[in-house]
Amino acid sequence: MSSRRSSGGAISEEEINELISKLQSLLPNARRRGSGQASTTKLLKETCSYIKSLHREVDDLSDRLSDLMSTMDHNSAGAEIIRSILRS
Repeated sequence: MSSRRSSGGAISEEEINELISKLQSLLPNARRRGSGQASTTKLLKETCSYIKSLHREVDDLSDRLSDLMSTMDHNSAGAEIIRSILRS
């Protein structure tokens, strides 16, 4: 993590605020909030929800790709393109 930790290994309030700010910047449509406990809790809940939605999206795309591959000639150019994408 950061090299600015106190000698006891605990994370400072400044570091926590910095991490919360970085997390907030990763979320789509995140609104700027104060550094209060309520907003931090809400941000963490939104983060969990966003991660769950990403998992659902990955599962859906995986299912769609499987369906597409099952209907496609495995020796076709399209199948080869998909395999090359998946390898990268």
